Amino acid sequence: MVALVLPPQSTFELACAAEVFGVHRPGLPTGYEFGVCAERPGAVPTLAGYDMVVTQGLIALEAADTVVIPGWQRREQPAPPAVIDAVRQAHRRGGRIVAICSGAFLLAQTGLLDHRRATTHWRMAAELAARFPNVQVEPDTLYIDLGDIATSAGTAAGVDLCLHLARNDHGAAHAAQIARHMVMPPHREGGQLQYVAPPLADRPPESLAPILDWAVERLHEPLTVSDLAAQANISPRTLARRFADQLGLGPGRWLLQRRITAARALLEETELSVETIATRVGLSTAANLRRRFHAMVNTTPAAYRRSFGRHTSARRSG
Repeated sequence: MVALVLPPQSTFELACAAEVFGVHRPGLPTGYEFGVCAERPGAVPTLAGYDMVVTQGLIALEAADTVVIPGWQRREQPAPPAVIDAVRQAHRRGGRIVAICSGAFLLAQTGLLDHRRATTHWRMAAELAARFPNVQVEPDTLYIDLGDIATSAGTAAGVDLCLHLARNDHGAAHAAQIARHMVMPPHREGGQLQYVAPPLADRPPESLAPILDWAVERLHEPLTVSDLAAQANISPRTLARRFADQLGLGPGRWLLQRRITAARALLEETELSVETIATRVGLSTAANLRRRFHAMVNTTPAAYRRSFGRHTSARRSG
């Protein structure tokens, strides 16, 4: 994996990728070889007022299975032809291209986003859509992963996308450990809103944290939205409004996400049957778990376990 830095480089967008993919943490297996390159090796100015020294040039992209574009500050200007060509060639060889925040503007210049869905920071979404009318811009989305191409909004959404990619590459437990080290929420779906409107009331809304914690401890129970509302002592309609305001999604969707996340962890870390896992995460039957799992993860529980299960890996290496 290689991050392509471009002057003046945003230090935060680069740090999003470096923290998730490049930092070696005690007790956590190394999942990636992470490097940084520039059009020309040497000093690269940053937005923070200092230069960073980059030792690799664009040739580093020739061996990269993933290319990260951590922002592109000169989005109103044409990107250097050599950079455009290098990104196109990396994609043509089968590399995954990941654009964080304004990096979508450079990616759009390559043509790789034509007639495809993409996102960027909400402040720049209208500009991206106007300048590249062939791109299907989704201005409210945290991140979009199309498999070979991924884009994200700004700031924390870049971390969300990187954790999402680590989750898909190495499993939910691996990504959760990285998030725990970073003191980050382990999982935010890409379809969640980038931001929520400020409350109209004079006093701030009550936090959903207590009801979220209560629900996570009871995933094995057949909880419903009505159960959550009753625990919060509010109506289901009020609960739905608070979820939309604070999390950008409905309580039913949030509850299903938590159940599937719990199922992924059990598939990775145990040899429990799919039927038992379905019961433990509150999805009742194996058939229901398989249907919901496939809709959210795009694979079956059995295939997921073959890819990420600890016991499967142990048998292969034994």
